[in-house]
Amino acid sequence: MSHVKSREVVLAIKLSEDLLKGLDALRTAWKDDPASVPRGLSCSQSKEGQFVLVAAESAFVTLPGACVIKGIGAIELVGTEPVFEEGASSKTLVLRDTAEGWKFSVKYLPPIVRERNAK
Repeated sequence: MSHVKSREVVLAIKLSEDLLKGLDALRTAWKDDPASVPRGLSCSQSKEGQFVLVAAESAFVTLPGACVIKGIGAIELVGTEPVFEEGASSKTLVLRDTAEGWKFSVKYLPPIVRERNAK
């Protein structure tokens, strides 16, 4: 039986000033004291020097047209298409501070479809 691999979808977002301030505050707090990062969030730095924030499923809520990261703020999604497939699991948000600006992506496991006893 083959295992389903996770998928990553990059989404277009609109950043508010409040969200940018929250991300900058989190980055500063992480650099000063890594233990101060709230539960469900993890911060790191890529080889290129980019700040990377990963939010576990317990640290965010998806709403129609937005995603709210607890303790940081809301991210407005551009577009109306669903972010995850119906029944997706193990969802994580990944925010990267790149030279072109913040990149937002979602990693998830697609639903497992079993076709047992099919004739």
